[in-house]
Amino acid sequence: MNHVISKIDGPIGVITLNNPEKHNAFDDVVIAELTAALMAMEKAVEVRVVVIAAAGKSFSAGADLNWMKRMAGYSPDENFHDAMGLGTLMKTLHGLKKPTVARVQGAAYGGGVGLVACCDIAVGTLAAAFSLSEAKLGLIPAVISPYVIAAIGERASHRYFLTAEKFDAHEAHRLGLLHEVAATDAEMDARISELCKALLAAGPDSQAESKSLIAAVANRPLNDELVAETAQRIARVRASAEGREGLAAFLEKRPPAWAGKTT
Repeated sequence: MNHVISKIDGPIGVITLNNPEKHNAFDDVVIAELTAALMAMEKAVEVRVVVIAAAGKSFSAGADLNWMKRMAGYSPDENFHDAMGLGTLMKTLHGLKKPTVARVQGAAYGGGVGLVACCDIAVGTLAAAFSLSEAKLGLIPAVISPYVIAAIGERASHRYFLTAEKFDAHEAHRLGLLHEVAATDAEMDARISELCKALLAAGPDSQAESKSLIAAVANRPLNDELVAETAQRIARVRASAEGREGLAAFLEKRPPAWAGKTT
């Protein structure tokens, strides 16, 4: 049984965690399957937006118990190799050139929070719940920490990394982990559909460039070097085929060429 299912519907790719009996918990096999699915979506020319979803009541309960038992007997080198698998998954999701949307219908703990934080946009329902639960097990949320701290900030990370408290969808929204909270699954899906339409209306190359821009600019001092770098980036994009097409379409009051790829 595949615990990760991929589906392509026109320009929308959906990757679904599909092990509801175990609350979509991670192990080395699931991590490898999910990483491979993301890489396949990146290569799929027809896919413009990738949605990360999950089956059942939980989004992801984090690490699988049997996997954690195996890891307890690993050597330091084996533990490092194992942790790098999860690190590669998070880096792959965060670094995807295409826009990513998390559909959070239930509990997201540990690494599940990392998946949400790695996505560009996250929408959840009132049933969504979160916990950086590692400290309760004498562990730390190390591999997911760069993405979670970027999403919720250092101050909130101090609290939730140390207490391992559970927090609800409203708190996740307040912290910035969720962009929107919907009352029901149907409302969430309708909102994600609207977001996907908005994403498909924008230029795919400009979106990839925007993601690269955010990564390059975030947390850097505002100095002459940064000003010059941002000027170089916009100069290059203006001269690109997509940049020229976008401007021409705007001036000619017509849809840009990529608009035909939205259905």
